[in-house]
Amino acid sequence: MQFDPTLYVITDRSGHTTESLLHAVDQACAGGATLIQVREKEAGGRDFLTLAQQVKQVTDHHNIPLIIDDRVDVALACDAAGVHVGASDLPVAVCRTLLGPDKIVGATAKTVEAALAAWKDGANYLGTGAIHPTSTRVATRLTPVSTLNVICRAVPIPVVAIGGLTADNMNVLSDSPIAGIAVVSAVMQADDPCAAASLLRSKMCDMRKS
Repeated sequence: MQFDPTLYVITDRSGHTTESLLHAVDQACAGGATLIQVREKEAGGRDFLTLAQQVKQVTDHHNIPLIIDDRVDVALACDAAGVHVGASDLPVAVCRTLLGPDKIVGATAKTVEAALAAWKDGANYLGTGAIHPTSTRVATRLTPVSTLNVICRAVPIPVVAIGGLTADNMNVLSDSPIAGIAVVSAVMQADDPCAAASLLRSKMCDMRKS
């Protein structure tokens, strides 16, 4: 499946009702998000699926691929574009087998060894970070930009930087060969998610040109 990882927006329910979360996703898509991921670390399968189906209605309207965090079963049940898995989730190779060749499989990789293994097992893209400290409830370990850059050059698939990135601090990536950035709070907690997404995408595109 073709996809554009330039601006990858990950949902966060913090401070949101379902209605306001869906509105934020809609505005993020309108502002230039190129991928959306539903991430629900604490929801049960039924609630996760319900939210994923609601978000998918929004992303389908904007013709933007929807990725499901961790849960291959939810991705299959809502016919999402793909899944993203971390080191403690189902292995990439298993996800590829379950989803088939036409879905997107993303993987978190913090080392070159993990990146190469994920690529060989069928990952379509990698997420690497955290570049900056993050305010989300997901446990993170900081990744030096130098390590990010080595990973980018080690694999032939897109690498997306993640972790506390905002329009004000993403310049640290200006010389990095990343394919895009993944953000959570910078869009999901913004007063104007549309404007926030537009600014982030513009800055990412400008960095690519420089």
